[in-house]
Amino acid sequence: MLRQLFSKTGLYLAFCRLQKQAASRAKSGRPAIAGMVLLTLLFSIAGCQSQNEETEYDVAESVMMAPPPPEVPPMELQRKLIKEGQVEYETDQIEQTRQQVFAVVEKHKGYIASDNEFKSPGRTSNTLVIRVPADNFDNLLREATAGVKKFDAREVNVKDVTEEFLDIQARLKTKKELEARFLELLKKANTVTEVLEIEKQIAALRSDIESIEGRLKYLENQVFLSTLTMTFYESAPVYTEFSKEFKAGFRNGWDHLIWFFVFLTNIWPFLLLGLLLLFGLNVYRKRYKK
Repeated sequence: MLRQLFSKTGLYLAFCRLQKQAASRAKSGRPAIAGMVLLTLLFSIAGCQSQNEETEYDVAESVMMAPPPPEVPPMELQRKLIKEGQVEYETDQIEQTRQQVFAVVEKHKGYIASDNEFKSPGRTSNTLVIRVPADNFDNLLREATAGVKKFDAREVNVKDVTEEFLDIQARLKTKKELEARFLELLKKANTVTEVLEIEKQIAALRSDIESIEGRLKYLENQVFLSTLTMTFYESAPVYTEFSKEFKAGFRNGWDHLIWFFVFLTNIWPFLLLGLLLLFGLNVYRKRYKK
């Protein structure tokens, strides 16, 4: 046990030397003193080792009991979403519905990207393509269709383009870094051939960069502004050929009757004179018969 203890502390060899010295002193007639010295050394070394082990144990325990360092929360990735919607419904007053939609679009800071009106037998429709900030899309859709009881079609789609957005940004960064390197090489070019070759590479990179930037701007626009396509229509009765002719004949007869009364109004003096003549003749005949 002591040997293991000393071997851990590196004092085993020192203890062996002390033991030999104590044995030589015992032969010289001082065995009691040598034994006391040896025991004192043993207890001193054992006490130091025990204290060291307790100290190491306390340190290890304090390390184990210490709270772990706080974890750094991962950065939250902002999703890039494109929202599009389409609705179609019938209305009783198409012009009033149109004014309502325009007022709601203006309220939510949107704009009309397209406005088309179609007329067909029995139907008049209006189709609007509306661009509105993505945060206002739901409110605009709810207010613009307030009072609609039935939709012929209603669809809202959300497309996640985060991966494409990050890929385009990474490609754009790489292309611009490569362009910067070619510009540095252009400053160090010594011959006309080197200059022409480097400028050719720069022109190709610039074309790619502009194409990527155009796609990036398009995605940013689609993410910032949502698209809503609204179609509302008003139905009208459909008349057949016979019903059209009958309606036209009734209208013509009414018109002729009106013109007849107008004609009578224009000749009322002659009518009055005629009535007076008839009355006079009738009076004359009665007197003549008597």
